[in-house]
Amino acid sequence: MEPTSVLVGIVGKTNTGKSTFFSAATEIAVPIENRPFVTIDPNVGVTYARKPCVHTELGLPGCDAANSLCRRGQRFIPVKIIDVAGLVPGAHQGRGLGNRFLDHVRRADVLLLVVDASGSTDEEGRPVKPGSYDPVEEVRQMTFEFEEWLFSIIAKDWERIARQLDTAVAADAAGTISQRLSGLGVTKRQVADAIRLSGLDNKRFSSWSREELRAFASRLRELSKPLVIVANKVDVSPAEENVKRLKEEYKGIPVVPASALSELALRRAASKGLIDYLPGDREFQVISQLPPEARKVLERVAELMRRWGSTGVQEAINVALFSSLSLIPVYPVEDQNKYTDKQGRVLPDVLLIPKGSSVRELAYRIHTELGDTFLYAINAKTKQRVGESYEVKENDVIKVVASGARR
Repeated sequence: MEPTSVLVGIVGKTNTGKSTFFSAATEIAVPIENRPFVTIDPNVGVTYARKPCVHTELGLPGCDAANSLCRRGQRFIPVKIIDVAGLVPGAHQGRGLGNRFLDHVRRADVLLLVVDASGSTDEEGRPVKPGSYDPVEEVRQMTFEFEEWLFSIIAKDWERIARQLDTAVAADAAGTISQRLSGLGVTKRQVADAIRLSGLDNKRFSSWSREELRAFASRLRELSKPLVIVANKVDVSPAEENVKRLKEEYKGIPVVPASALSELALRRAASKGLIDYLPGDREFQVISQLPPEARKVLERVAELMRRWGSTGVQEAINVALFSSLSLIPVYPVEDQNKYTDKQGRVLPDVLLIPKGSSVRELAYRIHTELGDTFLYAINAKTKQRVGESYEVKENDVIKVVASGARR
């Protein structure tokens, strides 16, 4: 299965449980130790977004998932995820593994900022007594490092570039800036929105102060690399109070309580056939005799899930994709009556596309030629023909009709 082109980045201070989160989300074994800088080279893998499969809505007995997985009516859609070396204060100036870290997240579409909600690691990632370090400050420090790095890229040669931008119309200026930042995956729309939201749309570029340029960089980071705060280690006191404080302090950023270590324990137990568990479930079922040590671990995990609702790992991934990036699942088919592809497979594929996409944009996602030769589409749920401007909705099942295009 080929994952969608979206890239999720796992970022944060060193030794907060980033690698544990990655391992739990991907079931890839990586070095995990309670010390700084265990991760040096990035870990890259595939994780899954979870949504109810549309076959249940359509009243079908099942589906033939091909580019994804379907388990008990839940569709698991593959996405790429990267875990990179941890940040320390001064990373944007190259301290620690800062430059290497920042280069590795250039192409990430959304960032999972894993913080130690228990406050048991200091700003350098060294183990300390739980509650000794403030996770609210940890988030502030991490966002500062990333935004300063982005600011330094934008500020380089800004005076010369700004003079050129002064003579360009607004759209062309946004396009010029986005081209300059193409290595960061920044779009022209994001640049234009960042300029407007910073209150700079009526100012000449050459008149921007350094602080205004920094404000623009901050807005651009919010738009191009949105954050989800993963409040990890909620199994360690005093995490619960710190989660409340994080939510109060960062109202504009999703905060997801999590225990990556608990999720990892569940995944490993499920792979051994000891329990029945789907990632994101609120509980699990024991199906085999548990060794004493495993029983103790899983009892603690069950208590954590009763308190928090889940381990938070799947929720964090879903929030990143469906809330922060506003992606929706859509099912392309060849036969709108049987919901099948050319091979007769029922709902084999699901695509994640931005909310608000037109059906022609969906056609381009399926195949460039299909977009170029687009005629119309059929909404398989309603059997109605729709034009190229039709806005695709979540869980739509769509047949694209084109002139001579090969599917």
